[in-house]
Amino acid sequence: MHDLKSIRDNPDGFDLGLKRRGLEPKAAAILELDARRRAAQTAFQEMQARRNDASKQIGVLKKQGGDAQGLMDEVAALKERMPAVEEEDRALGAEIEAILASIPNLPAGDVPEGPDESANVEVRRWGTPREFAFTALDHDAIGEKLGGMDFDGAAKLSGARFVVLKGPLARLQRAIGQFMLDLQTVEHGYTEMDPPLMVKDAAAFGTGQLPKFSEDLFKTNTGHWLIPTAEVPLTNLVGDEILEDKALPLRMTALTPCFRSEAGSAGKDTRGMIRQHQFHKVEMVSVAHPDASDEEHERMTRCAETVLQRLGLAYRVIVLCTGDMGFSARKTYDIEVWLPGQQRYREISSCSNCGDFQARRMKARFRPEGEKGTRFVHTLNGSGLAVGRTLIAVMENYQREDGSIEVPEVLRPYMGGLEVIG
Repeated sequence: MHDLKSIRDNPDGFDLGLKRRGLEPKAAAILELDARRRAAQTAFQEMQARRNDASKQIGVLKKQGGDAQGLMDEVAALKERMPAVEEEDRALGAEIEAILASIPNLPAGDVPEGPDESANVEVRRWGTPREFAFTALDHDAIGEKLGGMDFDGAAKLSGARFVVLKGPLARLQRAIGQFMLDLQTVEHGYTEMDPPLMVKDAAAFGTGQLPKFSEDLFKTNTGHWLIPTAEVPLTNLVGDEILEDKALPLRMTALTPCFRSEAGSAGKDTRGMIRQHQFHKVEMVSVAHPDASDEEHERMTRCAETVLQRLGLAYRVIVLCTGDMGFSARKTYDIEVWLPGQQRYREISSCSNCGDFQARRMKARFRPEGEKGTRFVHTLNGSGLAVGRTLIAVMENYQREDGSIEVPEVLRPYMGGLEVIG
């Protein structure tokens, strides 16, 4: 959500941010509605003051035996007109709120400008993509040959974009999730959480999924939304709260199933596990002091990178351009892992600094030490990592010519010492 006062103070800066996002200017239209609303508020206050003053004069005249009919008629007329002016104020306020809620966050000044992913900028690389003396297979071909991935069975149960994992591959996915969770909690200081998988409208609105992206979500017949990521419940835990300065940063993590309708992705990644309706993910969420959120963003990204380094998987980090960022983000780093079966890097984590954008939507504030007032916190979120995509990366990078998979050393304690899946 955007601050109306900041738009009043710097409309040109607001429109410039929208232009960098590839959007048309909106400040003038917003401020025109704002001026009409403020005029209605002023008119209501003036009518209210005049009504109160006239009512007092009526009392005085009646005590003195004078004629108060003219004033009584004026008060009656004011009472008749005031509800309409009050309704105009309410309607204009709702219209302004709806417009502000539909506008994405403005990009940070150092975010590269561009229309789409073609303008994203690579920041760094780690590791060397693996080369094989044989033709590397896609994960789905490896999994089906091992009898550990059943896409047909999943389709019979649930339709497209689902999979049934079996035996050692199911255990390997569980091992990956547990390894990530242990790393982020024990070494990186995130507090493990186990949040609900269904949330109310207010929670989905708070992190920016609603109202604009309802098609991307699954809704239950009870009115709840299935979470697309644990970012939604974890971030909303500080909604309507006033935190103490010394409590920041709050760092939370959770391993949960996630549910996405993948609206608009028809024809994309229809084979395999890359893009599914249901998947597991370890999510990291930070609630930070505004002065420290950029530093926290870099730290969070490094925490996600550590997972891939421990697994020995080559990756690159890119900063998304203005046209490729998510709705709530002011700056985003994507981490892309090398997949030999596809011979390219694919996204496995996205780490975003949302500034105070989400905090304004959910009214999450903190009290700076030594100050009477409050300020909005900054919220950040990142995958640490997507478990299914990490399973894919392990399978493709650790495949052997005979169709077996070497288990990365850091995962073996979670696999009962198993070294090879074959």
